[in-house]
Amino acid sequence: MHAIYNGMSAGELGGAVWRKSQRSNSQGACVEIARISADTVAMRNSRDPQGPALICQRDAIVALMTGLRDGEFDDLAD
Repeated sequence: MHAIYNGMSAGELGGAVWRKSQRSNSQGACVEIARISADTVAMRNSRDPQGPALICQRDAIVALMTGLRDGEFDDLAD
């Protein structure tokens, strides 16, 4: 595998097991997520599986998920 960097093609993340929420809509406009290593997570647009991947530290994903659960971003869905 090549060096992992933000914006790289998601297709270059060989072996990544991509998942999306069961709550995703049927039109396929979904975000998919994959664990790349113990401390790295990647996200991609399901409509563009070879497109750019957003590479995040696991701690950042945990903080985002905690904020989502706590309703910190509810105003974005209004």
